[in-house]
Order: sequence, then C-alpha cells, then structure tokens
Amino acid sequence: MEHLDELRTRLIISVLALVGATMFMFVFTGTFLEILLVPSGGIKPIFLKPTEMFVTYFKVAFIGGAALAMPVIVYNLIRFVVPGLKPNEKKYLYLVVPVTTVLFLAGLAFGYFVLLPFALRYLLTFGGDIATAQISIGEYISFVSTLLIWMGAAFELPIIIVFLTKVKIVNHKQLRSYWKYAFMGSFIAAAVITPTPDPINQAMVAIPLYLLYEIGVLFARVV
Repeated sequence: MEHLDELRTRLIISVLALVGATMFMFVFTGTFLEILLVPSGGIKPIFLKPTEMFVTYFKVAFIGGAALAMPVIVYNLIRFVVPGLKPNEKKYLYLVVPVTTVLFLAGLAFGYFVLLPFALRYLLTFGGDIATAQISIGEYISFVSTLLIWMGAAFELPIIIVFLTKVKIVNHKQLRSYWKYAFMGSFIAAAVITPTPDPINQAMVAIPLYLLYEIGVLFARVV
C-alpha cells in the first residue's frame, strides 16, 4: 500500500507539473507557432472553423508544456522505480535517461531543419499549376508535430538495440549479420515516416536511420 501511495503522489506531482507548464507555455504559444511555420517557407495558413485557432493554440501549448515538464515527470518516474533496482541497474538507468533525451532532441532537430523544409516544399508546390495551396493552421500543426515526434522516436533506435542486447534477445554478432534487413527496413520505415513519395526525402530519412542502427550495433558490442 505504501508503494501505491507513492505512485499516486508521483502521478499527482507529474500531472500538476504538466498542467502548470502548459498554462505557462500559453504565453509563448504565438512565438512557437511562428517557429513551426518557418520550414513552410513563409506561407500564411488559414483557419476554417471558429474554434480551430484556439484548439491549435492549446495543442501547441500542451506540446510545449509536456516538453517543459518532462524533467519533472522523468525525475518522479526514476524516484518511483529506483528502490526496486539493483545497484548496477541504477547505474544504467541514470545513463539511459540523458542519452534518450539527447537522441530525441537530435531527432527533432533533424526533422525540423532537414526533413520538413524539403517535404513541405514538395507538398505545397505539387500540382501548383492546377490548384493553389491553402492549408489550415490545424492541419499544418498536426502534420508538423506528428512528423517531428516520429523522427524523435526513430532516433531512439540505438537505445532499443542496447536494451535488446542487455536482455539477451540478440547479440552484436547477430545484429551485424542482419545489416541487409536493417538497410531495407530503414527504407521501409522512411517510407512510412516521410509524407512524400519522392526517393530523395525517403533516402534523407533512411540513411540516418541505418547509421543509427550501426551505432546501436557498436554500442551493443560495447555492452
């Protein structure tokens, strides 16, 4: 019962941190919207429903609040889990948290600076001689945020590989022999992540994913 009480306390603290951070981020939502519009090349979106702009504001504020509150959430998660771990497991936990954070931020940066400009330029100009692109702000933010989150998650591949190695599901020799499947799988994953059918954007995502696989194999050999 004491463990359940602690879980409830940790959840309450995390939720309060998320709510407070979301309310705080409302002040900077306009700035974040302008930042998210930069990869579009200067288009001015429209909104088609009276509530669309407000909902979009709230969505951006919530995403920013979640990012701001994430240290508090991760800290409470660690404090809840640590008592049940062995000393060597605690060491890996304290190492995994910063590494996963850095990898996720690297995926966001790659998606924002590299992938989004090319993808949006292709999508917003495709068929421009037939129709004029007028994208709604809600659809644009949903598209951008989904793509960035997918890229952030994809960059966690080395951590996943190391975890599978630690639980002895695979080893580095097996992973090395699977390189052909990993290469093909990188292009399949890139086809799912990228919203455009052209091979350039697909290769821009697939090649970094395969390099992340190779980095994961290297880490697997170390551990």
